[in-house]
Amino acid sequence: QVQLVESGGGLVQAGASLRLSCAASGRTFSNYAMGWFRQAPGKEREFVATISWSGSNTYYDKSVNGRFTISRDNAKNTVYLQMNSLKPEDTAVYYCAADSSGRVGVRWRDYEYDSWGQGTQVTVFS
Repeated sequence: QVQLVESGGGLVQAGASLRLSCAASGRTFSNYAMGWFRQAPGKEREFVATISWSGSNTYYDKSVNGRFTISRDNAKNTVYLQMNSLKPEDTAVYYCAADSSGRVGVRWRDYEYDSWGQGTQVTVFS
């Protein structure tokens, strides 16, 4: 497993942007598929975006597609989530997750990830 630490959350007005970062420990970060999930109060955790180990493949939930961009810098052991045109319904705790399995394919289910960060709060007000 790998240790993950998210940062970059905050309180912003609708329409603003935020960039979340997730710093990973370990020397094999470049082997992991990475994902972002979020959980709003009273709701189940939901998939946001995922990126392959190389960064060449990304996949988004339809609710954020076109507004959010996931990226990674393997030299810095960091994955990012650029969030633009934020909406109040984006308010949630955002978690990054790592999948060390090496399996091929899109990772959009939370049980496919074996390491999780502690989360960072994003609050969007109108």
